[in-house]
Amino acid sequence: QLQASGGGLVQAGGSLRLSCETSGSRFGIYEMGWYCQTPGKERELVATMRSSGGTDYADSVKGRFAISGDARNAVYLQMNSLKVEDTAIYYCNAKALGPRTFWGQGTQVTVSS
Repeated sequence: QLQASGGGLVQAGGSLRLSCETSGSRFGIYEMGWYCQTPGKERELVATMRSSGGTDYADSVKGRFAISGDARNAVYLQMNSLKVEDTAIYYCNAKALGPRTFWGQGTQVTVSS
């Protein structure tokens, strides 16, 4: 299971930190990350981290967001210089061998102008 936290309301230019921790069996997890979704749109990648340490970011967040953690027990997303267009529900994701995919409950991030 994935437990996400840290969303909230912030003004444009502000910062938030999202956290996601795994519980239960972590066997085979090789990647963890964050996706976001807005009404009427598909869930899309924000940032991911592999257990090897490699990371990927959406172009829209490069230079503003930073993912950290160990990609097996926990992953964090430091969100700086937030923009109104970053408003979305953010979902924690974990990929494991099998293949298996896990999703945490969403956490709302709202950025006001």
